[in-house]
Amino acid sequence: MADSRIRIENVTKRFGTVQAVRNASLTVAPGEVVLVIGPSGSGKSTLLRCVNRLETATEGDIWIDNDRVTDPRGNIRMIREEVGMVFQNFNLFPHLTALDNIALAPRKVKGEPKQTTYERARTLLARVGLADKEDAYPSQLSGGQQQRVAIARALAMEPKVMLFDEPTSALDPEMIKEVLDVMLQLAQDGMTMLVVSHEMGFARAAADKVVFMDNGEVIESGTPEQVFDSPKEERTRKFLDHIL
Repeated sequence: MADSRIRIENVTKRFGTVQAVRNASLTVAPGEVVLVIGPSGSGKSTLLRCVNRLETATEGDIWIDNDRVTDPRGNIRMIREEVGMVFQNFNLFPHLTALDNIALAPRKVKGEPKQTTYERARTLLARVGLADKEDAYPSQLSGGQQQRVAIARALAMEPKVMLFDEPTSALDPEMIKEVLDVMLQLAQDGMTMLVVSHEMGFARAAADKVVFMDNGEVIESGTPEQVFDSPKEERTRKFLDHIL
């Protein structure tokens, strides 16, 4: 479908007898920001990880443009090159500087020239507000700075889509804004984003659509105003009563 960059159709994911995701469907249009919310254990992160096949869907289909992610014969390496992912924990290489962390994947995976990857890495560090930290190691950076380096590292592969799995949940409160500001700028620049988060301020500022999941199911979706101010489902209302 030309009007969707990510298309998730009737996806179920089981871990043994546990059904983590149940018949979930959602779409993300090019340039759209979709925020997925829900209680702990509702299947949000599992569904996100299925999009770049860090988890393999048990049933259903996932598409990135015309590439069927769930095709076992598909080129998953090529698909992952087009999908940037930012995790709760920053997963930076501790023995590499910020610059080296960002430049590594384009050089190793895509075979790009060293000079090209370092020029892009410097541009991306500036984009996330860390131009003065290129020689710093992760241990010398705050949590918020490490997460911004992780975002820059994902962008270095020039992805079509960015996935964020609770990117601020491991941060101290004073560091959350600096990460959300980078994500907000990405949204304004037109990056297609699928975000698992409970940051409602970011949702209202940047999300085109909010999806509520519970017990592995997509319960409700709509604009932030629709879901937050006038939820249709009782489960959505109960969840929002706890967090708003």
